[in-house]
Amino acid sequence: MYINMDMLRRMPERCNSPPVRGGVRSSEPLTRPVGAGAALVYRGAVRTREAWRFRLLGGGSLLIPAWLAAACAPATVPGLYQGYLEAEYVYVASPQGGALHSLRVQRGQDVPSGAPLFDLDPEPEATLARQAADNLDRALARLRDLQKGQRPSEVASIEARRDQARANLALAEVEYRRAEDLHRDEVVPIDDVDRARAAREQYEAQVAQYTADLETARLGARSDVIEEAEAAAAAARAELARAEWVAAQKSQAAPAAGRVHDTLYRPGEWVAPGVPVVVLLPPENLKVRFFVPQGELSRVPPGAAVRVTFDGGARPYEASVSYVSTQAEFTPPVIYSQQTRDKLVFMVEAKLAPSDFGSLRPGQPVDVTLER
Repeated sequence: MYINMDMLRRMPERCNSPPVRGGVRSSEPLTRPVGAGAALVYRGAVRTREAWRFRLLGGGSLLIPAWLAAACAPATVPGLYQGYLEAEYVYVASPQGGALHSLRVQRGQDVPSGAPLFDLDPEPEATLARQAADNLDRALARLRDLQKGQRPSEVASIEARRDQARANLALAEVEYRRAEDLHRDEVVPIDDVDRARAAREQYEAQVAQYTADLETARLGARSDVIEEAEAAAAAARAELARAEWVAAQKSQAAPAAGRVHDTLYRPGEWVAPGVPVVVLLPPENLKVRFFVPQGELSRVPPGAAVRVTFDGGARPYEASVSYVSTQAEFTPPVIYSQQTRDKLVFMVEAKLAPSDFGSLRPGQPVDVTLER
């Protein structure tokens, strides 16, 4: 096989010229492709003085390498970019582990926000929640007992002793006055007056003592003891709230409306804490990802409107650019030159309308066109 290198050098201008048949230029192509891959085979080529001479096994066929055919490939259309549909999935998991008790959804099902997705075995956490509730009841009962003071019968006993002391005081007061009168009349000595006065003061002290005991019995425990009981009740209440939250985490609901992309476990299987069970795709998490050469990057700023089409699509879909990458997708050379910097591309993302979610699928290749 040999190649006319002079014709290769003039190939670019001949790619844009009509073919030659018998030395006369014609608007009809001379050749037609019959194969694809690493090379393109052309048959029926007319050998003229200016034709390329390829000799391949004496078969009369021309074998054009792919790199040679690429020289005639059309230039990239500005404003038309290739991309694909990308999704940001929501992986729903439970912070608690356990056996999968029930799976309430299936793949491909559309679920509203708050719809139940799956349940893990709740019994261990439910037992801890009941225990925490009992501890709270115990702490509250102790607090109430300290706050209300002694029992009613004990308070009644103190009241009775106070009343008795008051009666004794009244009698001692009468005897003291009588002793004073008799002493003035010189009937009794001064010692009887002193004994009557002492008896009256004793009963006054008893009345004061029983009155104070009664107030103390009605007040309850000391303030610092009551504060300690209140703190213990607050801790028990917080422990109950935590236990109830842990028990509630054994059942998970959809955090947003969307489509069930996949289910990763079956009922009866053990699920470790934090491992996803259901993969959810909300409509607003579907986006278009495409790539723009660095020379055209200024044409797609954030907020720019684009039109998305794909094979089999019923209509174009409108989208809005939401993100432009800050760096090239491929590592550039150390030194930027005019020849190499045109090969750099930047990733761009555009948001679709949630209403278009039903007819779009992640992974679909798409064509993105800038809106004029």
